[in-house]
Amino acid sequence: MALVLGLGNPGERYARTRHNVGWRVLERLVSRWGAEPAERSPLYRAWRAGPAGRTVDLMVPSTFMNLSGDALGAWRERHGLEPERLLVVVDDIYLRVGALRLRAQGSSGGHRGLGSGGRAGGGGDYARLRIGVGAAESPGELREHVLDMFTSEEEAVVAETVGLAADAVECWVTDGILVAMNRFNRKVRKEESTS
Repeated sequence: MALVLGLGNPGERYARTRHNVGWRVLERLVSRWGAEPAERSPLYRAWRAGPAGRTVDLMVPSTFMNLSGDALGAWRERHGLEPERLLVVVDDIYLRVGALRLRAQGSSGGHRGLGSGGRAGGGGDYARLRIGVGAAESPGELREHVLDMFTSEEEAVVAETVGLAADAVECWVTDGILVAMNRFNRKVRKEESTS
């Protein structure tokens, strides 16, 4: 069994903000795979799907971003989960809008959701798919930046990127992290070199 965890904040107010692109990817996968509701707790909502004959759980925390680890910890306590069977989908202010970057493991990079999840998910020994949301104008504007919606021009790029990110998750499920990294990180590098 694998778990794909999409980070974000609960509530309609945050649904289309930069911080919630991870949730948007999960929503796309729930629809694409015809996932069935599997479980709901005060800390998370989950669906189960069977793409390519594999069992995959899709989960979004019901907590706010900085407490994502509480949701993941509750999940692991109930189901158990090896770190290599976890993929976290998250926004990244250090990548341009629309860029994707898959990693087999790593640090939180200052992202509080990843930091909280790392404490509950086995340190940094889990895969993460980062989706670029662009940088804030200044460090002091970071909080407002990630809680803002995309501009109309950015939204067109992000809508396409959400589909590409769902493809990357599907590749991780069927072919593993190394194949997914080679396929999707290479595509990002080519696009960045021509822009």
